[in-house]
Amino acid sequence: MAAGHKLPADSKTRSSAVRNHRNTLTLLITCTAIFLDSLDTSTVGVALPSIRRDLGIDESSLQWLISGYTIAYGGFLLLGGRVADMFGRRKIFMLAITVFIVASIVGGAVSSGPLIIATRVVKGLAAAFTAPAAFSIITTTFEEGPRRNKALAIYTATAATGYSIGLVASGMLTQVHWRLVFFLPGAAALIALILTPAAVDRDSPARGGSRSYDPGGAVTATSAILLLVYALVQGPVIGWTAASTIISLALVVVLLAAFFVIERRHPEPTVPLRIFRSRTRSSSYLIAVALGAAAIGWQFVATLYMQRILGYSALRTALAMLPLGVMVFVTAQFVTGRLLGRVGIRAVCVSGMLLQVLALMLFSYVGLVGHYDGIMLPGLVIHGLALGLVFPSINVGGVSGVADERQGVAAGLIVAAYAIGSGLGTAIMAAIVAAATSATSPVSASPAGGAQALLNGYQSAFVGGALMATAGLVVAIVALPRKRALAEARQAAA
Repeated sequence: MAAGHKLPADSKTRSSAVRNHRNTLTLLITCTAIFLDSLDTSTVGVALPSIRRDLGIDESSLQWLISGYTIAYGGFLLLGGRVADMFGRRKIFMLAITVFIVASIVGGAVSSGPLIIATRVVKGLAAAFTAPAAFSIITTTFEEGPRRNKALAIYTATAATGYSIGLVASGMLTQVHWRLVFFLPGAAALIALILTPAAVDRDSPARGGSRSYDPGGAVTATSAILLLVYALVQGPVIGWTAASTIISLALVVVLLAAFFVIERRHPEPTVPLRIFRSRTRSSSYLIAVALGAAAIGWQFVATLYMQRILGYSALRTALAMLPLGVMVFVTAQFVTGRLLGRVGIRAVCVSGMLLQVLALMLFSYVGLVGHYDGIMLPGLVIHGLALGLVFPSINVGGVSGVADERQGVAAGLIVAAYAIGSGLGTAIMAAIVAAATSATSPVSASPAGGAQALLNGYQSAFVGGALMATAGLVVAIVALPRKRALAEARQAAA
């Protein structure tokens, strides 16, 4: 009898070990995807001057290498998440990576400005389907609790690492040739595509047949986000009072209203409105907007400050920013997952958002002479700690309590919130820099006066970023449920 009981136990142990090994491979592949997305975002920015010189692209067109990617990525995230739920996460994941590879190869090979911009738009579209698919693969592979928290913390840390490595690698690659910036992510994506069938389980599409498709909701949601991101990106360039900006924002309001009407009536909506009934999820989406706005807006201004005021090269700027990525990785990888299990999402988010406010306020004290060790480095370390705490926390909160067949939509919402916040923060801080600089322009006829005017603009923008982070802090304090309340809510739902 004793021997008879050992076989099932041994078999169960082996089965568990195989499953854990496969889950690790799944996490590795999905992390590779987000690593490439982050890498691709940061590498192109540093290569812009070289691309402009070789291809003769004018300034107004050059910014579309960044804006085109951002608009396509932010606009199609919700649709990408819904499509992954409908047709299978692994299938959409592999298809999107394939498109990413092709766009990378074409982008590195062409010598036409419009064509290379088109490849960036296509890559943004591919990322809009890859990101929610990868995110939901993780959340459906790892059950809610410590395992999922740890997996999402690793996922977040990988994204930060990709962005940081991209900044440094782009400086090195561009010195050889800017085309390598396009080819390298494509080559890495090809390896990920080859390994995906062996690492990621095949999943069944959501049931429901034709009823599961909601074309009205998909079109209105995607159009609203596309127009919103477009307006946020173009507002600082063409002006907030320009006709196209005003019309775009007005259409966003109309489309969102239509979207909510459609979703309330459709039996299988693209985004079930009940997702927003959870305080934890809704609060996580709002905090994601504030966090993305403060973090990406800060980065936009900090990069300009280092290069235009301190005279840093692109590579030196990337190296100076590296401690931020290191702190995000270390905190998300080794700290946040454990804290979430002990003190809950609210305490971690409140602490992280408070640290972000402090970091951005510290940067408001930078001057014409770089005080890297005394001001910038402490600010980077504190900001990295803040992002490492908050990013994984709201990733966990944004998909908590959501059924597997809706994980793609929930993932799309949380990533879309980041994208909208990024566009919003960059637009607001660019407007603050412009306003503060023009306000001091009468006394800035000399080069020193011009530098001081720019510095005033950057300092004001850092304060604006701190205020955006403060908005996220208020949401975390007021709206996120305490750990005990969250546990009771989950128990009631179960």
